[in-house]
Amino acid sequence: MTDVPPALQLTGVTKRFPGVLALADVDFELRPGEVHALCGENGAGKSTLIKILSGIWPHGSYEGTVHLWGREARLKNIDDAERAGVAVIHQELALVPEMTVAQNVFLGNEPTVNGLVDWHRVYARTTRVLEEYGLDLDPHARVSGLSVGRQQLVEIVKALSKNKKILLLDEPTAALTEAEAGVLLEIIANLRRHEVGCIYISHKLDEVFAIADRITVLRDGRAVATVETGQSNKAAVITQMVGRSIGEYYPRRSSTVGGECLTVTELTVTVPQAPAPILERIELSVHRGEVLGIGGLMGAGRSALLLAIFAGIGEQQSGEVRLAGHPYADRSPGGSIARGLILVSEDRRRYGLVLEQSIGFNLSLSALKAVTERGLVNGHAEFAANQQAIQSLGIKAPGQEAPVATLSGGNQQKVVLGKALMTEPQIVFLDEPTRGIDVGAKVEVYELINRLTEAGKAVVLVSSELPELMGMSDRMVILSNGKIGGEFHRGQATPEEILTAAMAHH
Repeated sequence: MTDVPPALQLTGVTKRFPGVLALADVDFELRPGEVHALCGENGAGKSTLIKILSGIWPHGSYEGTVHLWGREARLKNIDDAERAGVAVIHQELALVPEMTVAQNVFLGNEPTVNGLVDWHRVYARTTRVLEEYGLDLDPHARVSGLSVGRQQLVEIVKALSKNKKILLLDEPTAALTEAEAGVLLEIIANLRRHEVGCIYISHKLDEVFAIADRITVLRDGRAVATVETGQSNKAAVITQMVGRSIGEYYPRRSSTVGGECLTVTELTVTVPQAPAPILERIELSVHRGEVLGIGGLMGAGRSALLLAIFAGIGEQQSGEVRLAGHPYADRSPGGSIARGLILVSEDRRRYGLVLEQSIGFNLSLSALKAVTERGLVNGHAEFAANQQAIQSLGIKAPGQEAPVATLSGGNQQKVVLGKALMTEPQIVFLDEPTRGIDVGAKVEVYELINRLTEAGKAVVLVSSELPELMGMSDRMVILSNGKIGGEFHRGQATPEEILTAAMAHH
C-alpha cells in the first residue's frame, strides 16, 4: 500500500522583514483529513505562516519549501493558492449581507449560459454541497438574517464549493456564542471523512483540545513543539507558548484590603420595553486592594451592572450607589472619571479605541485635562505621559505614532488599559479584559490587576471564563437574571456551586 503524502508540508521556511525574523526554519505538516492546531502568542509567527500558505507572501519572498500533496508549490499570489486547493476562513467575514447564501457561495464564480448567470445551477450546486457535507443552511436565505455563526458556515461552504481540500481557519469562533462555536467545531470535525485538512488557529485552548488531532506551537517565529493532542495538556502547551513555566496560571497575589470605596444598596434598574428590571435589588461592596468578580450566564446583567454604575444607563427605580461613602446619584461617564471610577469595555474595538488614530492619541484621550495648560494640550507632557504608559504596560509598537489598528489584539487591549489608568482611577471596572487575547497577554493583564490592588485600587472584574473568575477574584458576586444568585469568597466555592448560583433565578 502506497503511503499517502501529506496534504501540506513546510520545510525550513524562514521569512524576514527589515529588522525582524518573523519565521525561522519552520517545519510543519498537515495530513489529509487532519485538524492541526497552530498555537502561539500574538507575534509568534502564525499570521506570517498563513500569509505564505495563502499566497499573500509569494514564493521567492521567503526561504524554504512548501509542498502540497507531495509536489512543491510555488504560490505567487492568492489565486495560485486557491487553484491549489487552499482557502482561508478569516474571523472577519467577506460576505455581501443583502445577497442569499447561494449568491455569496458562488460570488465571482457564477456559472453562466450565453453570458448570463445561470441561477438555477447556482442554487442547485449550493444545495448539492450542503447535502454532501450535511450542512443545515437554506440556499435562499438572505445572509443578513443569519447569526454570525451561520455566516461563518457560509464562508466554509464557499471554500468547499470550490473543492478546497485545505482550510486555514483563523480564530473562527472569536465572535461566536458558545452554542454557535460548538456547532462550528462539530462541522469542522466532520470534514475529516471528506479528507479536508484544517489548520486551526485559536487562543481558546479548550477548543483546541476538543477538536485538534495535533498541535504545533510557535514561539518567536520558531516551531518549538508538535504534539499529539492526546499526549499533551493545556498547562504544557501554555508553557511552550510563553517559554516559561507558569506555576499558577491565575497568579492572584493577596494584598492589604482597606475600606469600602464602592457600595451598592438595593439597586433596581429598568430600560424601556423590557418586561422586567435588568437589575433588581442588587447589593454589593468593593474594598480598596480587592478584586470583586462578577459572574453569571450570558444576559445575566453583568455588563449592565457596570454600565448602570459608571454611566447611569437605564432608569434607576430604587436603591443607592455610594463612592467612598458619598452618594453618587447623577451618574455619567465624565462624572465617574472625575470621581475616580473608570470602565474598560468588553468591546475594545468598538468602544475602547479610535482605530484609525495613533497609540498616543488613544492613550491620552481620557486624560487630556491632566496635560492641558490654558486650554491647550502640552505636547511634551502628553508624549511623556504616553511613553510612561507604554513602558509600564509593555506595549509592543514601533512608536506612539503607529496606528492602533496595526497592533495585535493583546497590545490593543494594553492601550485600552493604559488609557483607563491614565485617568488615575481609584476603582477600575474591567469587563472581559482578556477576551480575544493570547495566553501570554492574559498573564500580563493578571499581573496588572495585582499591581492595581497592591497600590490600593479596587478592581471589579467581569468574566465569562469561570476558571479566570475563580482564580483572580477575592470575592465573587454571581448574577442570575438581573438578581444576585450567590456570593462567594475565594477558594470557598466549587464550579458546580457557582453554576447553580448563576441559574438560581432562571
